[in-house]
Amino acid sequence: MRIIPAIDIIEGKCVRLTKGDYTTKKIYNENPLEVAKEFEANGIQYLHLVDLDGAKSNKIINYKVLEEIASKTNLKIDFGGGLKSDEDLRIAFENGASQITGGSIAVKNPAMFINWLSKYGSEKIILGADCKNRNIATHGWTETSQVDVVDFIYDYEEIGVQNVICTDVAKDGMLQGTSNDLYQEILSKTAVNLIASGGVASIDDLYKVEEIGCEGVIIGKAIYEGKITLKELQKLC
Repeated sequence: MRIIPAIDIIEGKCVRLTKGDYTTKKIYNENPLEVAKEFEANGIQYLHLVDLDGAKSNKIINYKVLEEIASKTNLKIDFGGGLKSDEDLRIAFENGASQITGGSIAVKNPAMFINWLSKYGSEKIILGADCKNRNIATHGWTETSQVDVVDFIYDYEEIGVQNVICTDVAKDGMLQGTSNDLYQEILSKTAVNLIASGGVASIDDLYKVEEIGCEGVIIGKAIYEGKITLKELQKLC
């Protein structure tokens, strides 16, 4: 299972939110590159980089942070937040993203998302399946659709999606454990490479999602709040 730390960006700074609520913003470091380099120094190979300004603005904003991390580390970066156009994708890939994550676009403009799959290949395009009470959440989690998360993933797998990040918004930033029942259901009904996200609070949570069969796990606040140390992650990596 891949260990994937997260860096969320607002105004160029490394922050964390609780349940996606922008009013809960907590700044952990004003230099995301420092954070990324520390991850890499401890054996981490992957990074989940989220442009929270972009998620609210419906276009890529913090691509300079992406470019700096990509050019000054060897981390394989998946980038998301506000990717709504072909131009956004061009900017993301030209600035060093190895993969991009599309969530809102897959709900609001399926034709464009499917075109991205066709143009770049399923290994480059991750489906972002973020949900509140099982319903897909969009636009930086400020809106909720009526689309069931499991149906959403199943339907896109039929079209060619292979990689999925699923975040239960109610768990995000709460440090109360991951949505294991939901992940088990997804994996029982699809064959996607599922990346668990939201709620990781301890090393035990990592073992649980690995046992379920998740291909990767994204870890955010648990690292920044010292619930999981980089030395512990280094051993797992």
